[in-house]
Amino acid sequence: MISVPPDTNPQADEVLFLPLGGTGEIGMNLNLYGHDGHWLMVDLGITFGGDAFPDYDVLMADPAFIVSRRQRLAGIVLTHAHEDHVGAVAYLWKRLKCPVYATPFTAAIARYKLARAGLDGVSVQELPLGARFEAGPFGVEYIGMTHSIPEPNALLITTPAGAVFHTGDWKLDDGPVIGERYDVTRLRLLRREPVLAMVCDSTNAVVAGSTGSEAGLLAPLREIVDAAAGRVVVTSFASNVARLVTLARVAEATGRRFGVIGQAMERMVAVARATGYWPEDLPELVDARHLGYLPREEVLAACTGSQGEPRSALSRMAADSHRDILLDPGDTVIFSSKLIPGNERPVQQVQARLRALGCELVTDTDAHVHVSGHPAAEDLKRLYDWVQPPAVVPTHGTPRHLRANADIARGCHVPRVTVIANGDVCRLTGDGPQVLGQVPTGRLALDTDGRLAPVPAGVLAEMRAAVS
Repeated sequence: MISVPPDTNPQADEVLFLPLGGTGEIGMNLNLYGHDGHWLMVDLGITFGGDAFPDYDVLMADPAFIVSRRQRLAGIVLTHAHEDHVGAVAYLWKRLKCPVYATPFTAAIARYKLARAGLDGVSVQELPLGARFEAGPFGVEYIGMTHSIPEPNALLITTPAGAVFHTGDWKLDDGPVIGERYDVTRLRLLRREPVLAMVCDSTNAVVAGSTGSEAGLLAPLREIVDAAAGRVVVTSFASNVARLVTLARVAEATGRRFGVIGQAMERMVAVARATGYWPEDLPELVDARHLGYLPREEVLAACTGSQGEPRSALSRMAADSHRDILLDPGDTVIFSSKLIPGNERPVQQVQARLRALGCELVTDTDAHVHVSGHPAAEDLKRLYDWVQPPAVVPTHGTPRHLRANADIARGCHVPRVTVIANGDVCRLTGDGPQVLGQVPTGRLALDTDGRLAPVPAGVLAEMRAAVS
């Protein structure tokens, strides 16, 4: 593949798509759209080195390409508040120094992260759901989707040269526990827009069938909790506010008291309250400091640590060292989450310690205790049928996921499907996507002193090989 000249600028008669992170891998999403001499960034996320790369805890895409052109950067548009889409804003904003756009829940999370980094003076432009706004030569419309966090958005990015439908992370949940249902009317109307291409989430493309609704977890979780004799602790992703609401409903239905343990989870509940996503009819949460004093049979708690993170609440419980709650034989721990590839060993270690304490474990292989936030194959087919895009560029997934999404798109008679990788400069035209060349890409890692440094070439090659 040829290298793109360093002085390349998008022209007035073209739209360019350039992913620097998240295409060919899961996490670290950083997408650039170019038009008429300007660039628009969509998402700026992180990932974690995991057990395979313990010396590289927090990782993010190297933004060097756009940093050298930051005067041409019209802004950062955030689709939602997951770490792999928003987590790097606080680390990299000083290098970019541009406006940040987000809907209310995501804006609250972004402001918190920026303030913690000493950047509380950064203006995050908060926009209502369904907003349409302009950033440089780009028109941007937020289109409501469903996912595993409040306010997931797809984007319709418009220019005089044509439009792009960027899906962000999504699923088709017809009965979301919190928030609005996906905007099916607007999605169907996209076929009438001058869309050049659909840039689409591929995370679950290898999974057959449909993902299913978050609401479908209430009954099976209640059944497990009803049968439990001691404490019940449920570990899940901290950002899954809908799961926390479901667990609060389960606690109410089974006569238990509910609380959350872990700073990240407590923060999400606080933001959900502030932005109207925590139902007012739920009983008051029990403070984590008080859960340990309740009778065992009255406790239902949610906690961080579903991926075996060493400093998480669940890891400390497994080590019998948590300050607020200790587990006893006969207590039940439910892993209400998907195991992220690469985290197998730390999760297995935590589970082994919990079993040694005499806890009963329930995972998603034992019961219906988790549902994904991403589209499976049938969901992708439904969206392709509604939008009828002239071209598809799969993104957000390993090469295997991208290829699976591409096959689904071709099976839906999408005329042009192009699989690309991080660093590929892709021109989107009425004749289909065309890869012009490549720009250098890399990863930055946070060191123990809180400074960012490039991941060495040899380690970077190992990381890329691990997901190929």
